[in-house]
Amino acid sequence: MAKKTKIVATLGLVSDSKEVLKQMIENGMNVARLNFSHGSHEWHGNVIKIIRELSQELDIAVGILADLQGPRIRTVVVENVEMKPGEFVLVSDIFYAPNFQFPISNFQSISNDQISNDRKFSLDVEKIIDDVEVGNEILIEDGLMKIVVKEKNEGVLLCEVIDGGTVKNHKGVNIPDAKLQISPITEKDEKDLAFVLSQDVDFVAMSFVSTGANIETLRDKMKNILGREDNLPQIIAKIERKEAIKNLDDIIEHTDAIMVARGDLGIEIEGTKVAILQKEIVKKSLQAMKPVIVATQMLDSMIVNPRPTRAEVSDVTNAVVDHADAVMLSGESASGKYPVESVRTMKDIIENTEASPFDDVTHLLALNGEGDFKKVIKSAYELAKSSSAKAVVLGSASGFTARLFSHFRPEQTMLVVTHNKKTYYQLSLVWGINAKLYERGEVFREDIDWLISDAKKNGVLETGDKVVLILGRTPDGEHIQLVGIKEI
Repeated sequence: MAKKTKIVATLGLVSDSKEVLKQMIENGMNVARLNFSHGSHEWHGNVIKIIRELSQELDIAVGILADLQGPRIRTVVVENVEMKPGEFVLVSDIFYAPNFQFPISNFQSISNDQISNDRKFSLDVEKIIDDVEVGNEILIEDGLMKIVVKEKNEGVLLCEVIDGGTVKNHKGVNIPDAKLQISPITEKDEKDLAFVLSQDVDFVAMSFVSTGANIETLRDKMKNILGREDNLPQIIAKIERKEAIKNLDDIIEHTDAIMVARGDLGIEIEGTKVAILQKEIVKKSLQAMKPVIVATQMLDSMIVNPRPTRAEVSDVTNAVVDHADAVMLSGESASGKYPVESVRTMKDIIENTEASPFDDVTHLLALNGEGDFKKVIKSAYELAKSSSAKAVVLGSASGFTARLFSHFRPEQTMLVVTHNKKTYYQLSLVWGINAKLYERGEVFREDIDWLISDAKKNGVLETGDKVVLILGRTPDGEHIQLVGIKEI
């Protein structure tokens, strides 16, 4: 109950057993991330089944996040290509195949003796060269190698090597400044999406997002597959491309949640700028009342070591101080030696940070727009802040009221009851929310009484405690039913 910042943990072969997953949940995992770049549908389906069972057994809302792989640009070579700074290299798309022969004389800026057809490689996306312009940088293998486009002729790029190395087959490629016309949903993603929707996951993370229109494309696909408009998984837009930064406001407007995917983002954008961008993305997400996850390499050394570095502790602390909704583990919990310990360490960092004055909200967090409903919830927050209330007790059918109150980051414990199972699991990502499922009726007074009784039974509340009561909007969506303070 003490921890308010949520933990998203990626699952893998070291964390797919019921015993390990139970320990991860008990130590603070709120959302389980399934990375569809790896694993079969059978493996993912089995893990989903175990998580749902544990969630019910432990009476803890554990959300399930399916992370779609998205498109990947890879190198294609017949033999490794050695590149040295100052040299030139030829790059084509897969249409030419890696053993293409191209007349060097077609290029104006070099002579025949400066390059040969032996120094070349292809990219595995058809017609991708059409989207690349002179001056664009091409980064290879997580940015270890960098080349710059000097000329473009008949589907072949002449590039100067800036940072050299050995180009091997099937290595990742980033082209940060190109406006790539690649669909963010691949054929593999289509199959994975159909599968995860059949498994009733709570969140779908979308890779390679460039615009808000990408989000709506995915949402439309989900509606078509499920044959309904509501109770869809929430979409998490992964901010990992330079193009996404340019269109950040548009993406935030259309998505349900945001992930600061610092791995790819640190390749596409100068690494020294990532920490500042992280703060900007978190701030804008909070203003728009969209849950935001900070991800990648947060406790990376714990893949092999039982304790994190001081810098990693500081990194997690910084995200908590910024009031991100969640922090995420990747390889630490998916393939590392210490999956449970990584979750426990992250929980300890969060709790220590939240207990410090540096986590306190000294002024109301900015919120886009006003409206009467938002004003009422802001007043309820002020009531909780100025009173001696121990907790805030909310009834919320869709989760909107709960997310809105969470936005203000109150000091009190937030207890939320909902009759909607999808809302129950999706609130697992929202800062400070402790959700309970009451499926016997709508969110009216009976649900609140049940929630208070449950909290007293579990020692969260005691007779004589004061609580702020908030019941969400009426069925017509226009009026709040109740805001008040009560001694239980």
